Amino acid sequence: MFNLKRALFTLASQYRLEVSDMDLARAQFREFVHQVPLLYFILSCNAAAVSLTYSQFADPVLSSVFPIVLCSIAAVRGTWWSRRKQSVFSDAEIQRHIRTTGTLAVVMTTAFMAWGLLLYSYGDVQAKGHLTFFLALTQISAVFCLMPLRSAALSVATVGTGPFFAFFMLADGGGKMPEAIMLALVAGGMVIILYRYNRTFSKLIRSQSILRQRQAETQKLSDENRQIAFTDPLSGLPNRRALLARLESVSEQSGLGPDSLAIVFIDLDGFKVINDVHGHQFGDDLITRVGHILESVRPLQGMLVRMGGDEFALLIEGSDAAATAREFAEQALTRLTLPLKIRGRALQVGASIGIAVAEVDTNGPFELLRRADTAMYAVKANGKGGIRAYDSSLDEGRILRHQIEREIASGLGRNEFDVVYQPLVDARDFTTVGVEALVRWPGRPAGPLNPDEFIGIAEGSGLIQALGMYVLERACRETRDIEGLRVSVNVSPVQFSHPDFERQVMLVLDATGLAPERLQLEITERHLIDYPERARRAIDSLRAIGVGFALDDFGTGFTSLAYLQSYGFTCVKIDRSLTKRLQSEQKAGHLISGLVQLAKGLDLRVVAEGVEDEPLAQMLKMAGCNELQGYHFGRPASLAQALKMAAPTKQEIAVA
Repeated sequence: MFNLKRALFTLASQYRLEVSDMDLARAQFREFVHQVPLLYFILSCNAAAVSLTYSQFADPVLSSVFPIVLCSIAAVRGTWWSRRKQSVFSDAEIQRHIRTTGTLAVVMTTAFMAWGLLLYSYGDVQAKGHLTFFLALTQISAVFCLMPLRSAALSVATVGTGPFFAFFMLADGGGKMPEAIMLALVAGGMVIILYRYNRTFSKLIRSQSILRQRQAETQKLSDENRQIAFTDPLSGLPNRRALLARLESVSEQSGLGPDSLAIVFIDLDGFKVINDVHGHQFGDDLITRVGHILESVRPLQGMLVRMGGDEFALLIEGSDAAATAREFAEQALTRLTLPLKIRGRALQVGASIGIAVAEVDTNGPFELLRRADTAMYAVKANGKGGIRAYDSSLDEGRILRHQIEREIASGLGRNEFDVVYQPLVDARDFTTVGVEALVRWPGRPAGPLNPDEFIGIAEGSGLIQALGMYVLERACRETRDIEGLRVSVNVSPVQFSHPDFERQVMLVLDATGLAPERLQLEITERHLIDYPERARRAIDSLRAIGVGFALDDFGTGFTSLAYLQSYGFTCVKIDRSLTKRLQSEQKAGHLISGLVQLAKGLDLRVVAEGVEDEPLAQMLKMAGCNELQGYHFGRPASLAQALKMAAPTKQEIAVA
């Protein structure tokens, strides 16, 4: 049933100014501002033409005074708008000017139409024809100039066409009926064009608005990802990556002046013992407390970062950097020497602090970082709990590095290295599906060293190639007879870049009898950034025989879709720094879910590292991870012990 009230309401709504969508209103206003001067110019020209035509027929007041007033108003308004084409208006001003100008345009068009109809009867046949033309031209021009504003254009078309049509249908005994009908048809066509234009224009503006919104959301996510990548999840401070990025920026500047840059390197004393005795959670609380203490004494021009483990660093930029660094180091040492109360227990930590200041012979900020680290180790070697500024004599520590290099070489020959394993479990039922193998050096004559203490030395000396192949051969041989077991080997960037790497991997597979399909090599994005073409060739070559590749530390760097798609990965491993934040930060949960969906969209398996309790395991399971790894499922042990947890249905060993 036809609803007259609703139809009238819908019709009336077409004449109302729509300002609910301000993006659209701003765009309409920008177009409108450029059209308004043209509208007033056309109106003035047509008024002057009609005035001249009827100056000899009508009363002067009607033929001259009225058009002068009309043209004066149009000139003032047109000039005002011409001078404001480049002006910036607030949303409130935009709404007010649209309403005012739209209303005035309708009023002036109506006044012009009424004036023309009053003049009509005074003229002769030729004057009447001219008047009819100018009236129609004025209406058509006004509608097209007002097209950016549907309500104003529709109002002008209505107030102009109705009287014109009615008047000229009857004028001169119906002699002007064709003109009346033609204008009505033209007006109808203009309304159709008006609606199509506004619909297309509105869609364009809304599409642009949606695009800007999505770009803003993408940028926000990118900023959040970058923030996560450059922030230490435990202390909330910038991390090592952030410091290196800043040093890279400083290194691009034009030389370092003396005393313009300093680095303070802080290593906690006795942290490992505290961590082992009281547990990792207690150690995490201690690191957080230390971060707060150091932040409280940080100078304004200093950038405080957590380097990792129990190490912190402060980068100082600006004049008098040496004095500022010394003052900070003394305050930090004093505060850290005082007893700290963690979880109801009072304990003393202390710190070893090294300082390096830019000098004339400083080769760059990265050298400054090395010097600060060297100074800190000098404090460690001389009883700990002190401050030491770098001097050239400290580089004698390089002798120790060379000694460790020699020990690695001889240790490989004497079989001093060992491999321990940590379980990986299926996220669906928590059954053991693999193990990660970790290299250890228990047979070192001078005492065991942590991997972090000798892997870097092995990489720098080139010994990582032999060490890596030893671990690969050991892992493949020890897991060969376990049916269905897949082996994943973590490869150093230096090792991966070796031109003979692919051939050596194939030789290990031949020697151990492990099927290539059961081997997976783990690499980090550093391989792809440092050696892109070399990485591509090596991956393509080994994948051709069935070897799989996993991207390690996924989510902590700047890995792009291009890397994942073009390098042929089969698996990604989400770094523990992200999984650890899952229980306390909602953004981390969104990020992990996004990473999982991204990986699965590319048919990649997802492994989450750092799972240390049941709630976290359940959360990662719900997030869609395929496999989980962490202390909750077992600490590094022998292969037999690592596999005792459950009968493996599918095994994977990741060798680091």
